Amino acid sequence: MRKLQEKTALVTGGSSGIGRTTALLFAKEGAQVAIASRRQQEGMDVVEEIRQAGGEAIFVKTDVSIADDCANAVAQTVRAFGKLDVAFNNAGVEVFGKPVAEMDEATWDFVVDINLKGIFLSMKHELPEMLKAGGGSIVNMSSTYGLVASSFGGCGYHASKAGIIGLTKAAALEYASQGIRVNSVCPAFVATAMVEKFLQETDMTEQIKRFHPIGRLGTESEIAQAVLFLASSDASFMTGAALSVDGGMAAA
Repeated sequence: MRKLQEKTALVTGGSSGIGRTTALLFAKEGAQVAIASRRQQEGMDVVEEIRQAGGEAIFVKTDVSIADDCANAVAQTVRAFGKLDVAFNNAGVEVFGKPVAEMDEATWDFVVDINLKGIFLSMKHELPEMLKAGGGSIVNMSSTYGLVASSFGGCGYHASKAGIIGLTKAAALEYASQGIRVNSVCPAFVATAMVEKFLQETDMTEQIKRFHPIGRLGTESEIAQAVLFLASSDASFMTGAALSVDGGMAAA
């Protein structure tokens, strides 16, 4: 039996990168999938790809920093598929380059609003529907940079990703007795289109590879498989965890 057979899943930031790959994997494993993203055309492309493979999917245009958008994404998912069992709160942004004293308030707010507040707002509306469904599983996208720091000038990113781990643990304890598991996944550098572009522009490929004792970047599929594990009953005794999928980076 497929791991998410007869489940309904919501994936924020599901139009590209790890979100897209995970949404496709969820559908392959039997889930009905709602893609929530700001990028409408890319999101519809993922929906079409799922449908062409015989799955069911919808797209909901969503900015996770806006409370009404998060509420609407959940409402549209339930309207289309009748319930919500799984959520992968993946939408996020990366901003590096300025140390704390030079970080402007607008940039700080931008990063924290999407990365941290966006997951809070998403869970705020996902949890009541999971309670109605009798339980569920939430996976929040953190980062190795929520566990360790860098000198790249990413204080807002580090703070938001560390905050996600704390938020995840709090929600996990609050809902553990009600059948809802809440975990986070912490990838290091993954070979997404965005990261590849950054490496090309900065000529830092070899330096970044050395951050990972395994000696390479991760793949979108490797992260998606970890998310699927946490979302499925295979991880039925896990809640409040921050799962490192980082080639050994946090341990180095």
